[in-house]
Amino acid sequence: MRLIDVKGDACAGLQVFNTEMPTERLNVADTVKVQWNAYLAAGKLLLSDMGRVLMSIEADDAETHDCFSGTSNAATNAAKYGEGRNSGSYPNGRDRFLLGAAKHGLGRRDVHPCVNLFKSTKIELDGAITPQVGPFAPGRSVVLRAEMDVIVVIANCPHVLDPRPEYSVTPLRATAWRGTATTESDPIRNATPEGLRAFLNVEDYYRR
Repeated sequence: MRLIDVKGDACAGLQVFNTEMPTERLNVADTVKVQWNAYLAAGKLLLSDMGRVLMSIEADDAETHDCFSGTSNAATNAAKYGEGRNSGSYPNGRDRFLLGAAKHGLGRRDVHPCVNLFKSTKIELDGAITPQVGPFAPGRSVVLRAEMDVIVVIANCPHVLDPRPEYSVTPLRATAWRGTATTESDPIRNATPEGLRAFLNVEDYYRR
């Protein structure tokens, strides 16, 4: 799946589920902890709460992503923009996720913490979170490779920590296609022992 930040001000909140068993889903904490890195880029993995790799980042010319902040909700948008309803002028990320999840029979309890692509945060030495929200150059892209059969839900809304007073978000283009299965010699699969274990867990799952 290729995501393109068409005009440089998109913020792609991403949630990922195992299609066959949606109770298995993206675990942002494990994604950070297992890889010893909180800043996503090419070669990094999106890991599930079952120790399996859901998707890998095959290519990335943005390198501005966020694993810390989650997404906005109706209350945060109402406080900042004066209104945050899904059907209003300033829709929030959580309600957008709920709409996307509902199309697959999922409900409120299934909406989990997300990663944000194209907008980043920096953790300062004192623990403060500094948003880095651009706008950036248009046309930046990220290519994600599904390592399992997955449901992907995307909410393109302003980053919850965006300091700008105006509601600002520009179009996101998403394209998906069927690729080839990851091979045993794949460099992303074999980059780290922890990552390899996550791939082996996927292979064991499909051998059931």
